Amino acid sequence: MSEQSEFSLIQRYFERLTSPRDDVLLGIGDDCALLQCPADHVIAVSIDTLVEGVHFFADVSPETLGHKSLAVGLSDLAAMGATPAWFTLALSLPDVNELWLQGFSQGLAKLAQQHNIHLVGGDTTRGPLTISIQVHGFVKAEKALRRNGAKLGDMIYVTGTLGDAGVALQQKLNQWADDSLSDADNAFFQQRLEQPTPRNNIGQGLVDFATSAIDISDGLLADLGHILAKSKVGARLDLSKLPLSSSMAKIARKEVEQFALQSGDDYELCFTVPPHYVAEMEQQFQGLCTQIGIITDDDGLYCLNENDELIDLTGAETGYDHFK
Repeated sequence: MSEQSEFSLIQRYFERLTSPRDDVLLGIGDDCALLQCPADHVIAVSIDTLVEGVHFFADVSPETLGHKSLAVGLSDLAAMGATPAWFTLALSLPDVNELWLQGFSQGLAKLAQQHNIHLVGGDTTRGPLTISIQVHGFVKAEKALRRNGAKLGDMIYVTGTLGDAGVALQQKLNQWADDSLSDADNAFFQQRLEQPTPRNNIGQGLVDFATSAIDISDGLLADLGHILAKSKVGARLDLSKLPLSSSMAKIARKEVEQFALQSGDDYELCFTVPPHYVAEMEQQFQGLCTQIGIITDDDGLYCLNENDELIDLTGAETGYDHFK
């Protein structure tokens, strides 16, 4: 891309993408953005890169890709209890496809406006289709949710339902199928994969209750395993309590458990709450989260199956690794 075409792309598709914020002192158009953080808060920062053929399929709708590109970062902010504020975008394009850019920017803008997060800068270049978004939010330092705070006796919760995105991924890869599922079921699974719902409103509310939190991007076992390792505790899960969508409930139970425990891309939250906060937390987030287990002093991660048998899942929680 020439310098002129690069700046014209930014101006046309991204410069006025999001609503203005008072804490953006200087946004797109200079060498750096100038941002104002509230005096009694700290800044939470996270970055994710999505690569065609690795993180998304080539035939994905550009609008849904715009949504997901931002959703994965918003989910990281949710896991910290941070309020979304600003983001930057680095976009590598094989060529200038204006129809694709229009759809991508629309999907990005719609989710950004829902969460009042403002695009403050970025870069465009020629190359394989790659999207990098860095999100910034703010949270009071003493309120920030971390992975190392889980304590013995804390209850383990998750938001939403589990495993739906994993079903869609296996279907897309032609590695799994179930003829009992309807077209509506399959469309639901695909929507959960391509347009996840970041749980920022819940995450911001959990700062008053939770001792630890993480977003479920690599699968429940893998991500809960990060909390256990950082907090130096164990856990016991009750598989009968895993929250399932009505579409997921149609699948054979053994396959359902594998999807719910090990599939990535759910972008739900997993968090721990002390017993004395449980009633108040459940009242505030009624119907939005499910208690699935308890933090223990066990050396590892275990679960109770439908026969009340204790199964050792330690070591089964390894998530996706790009370099394995």
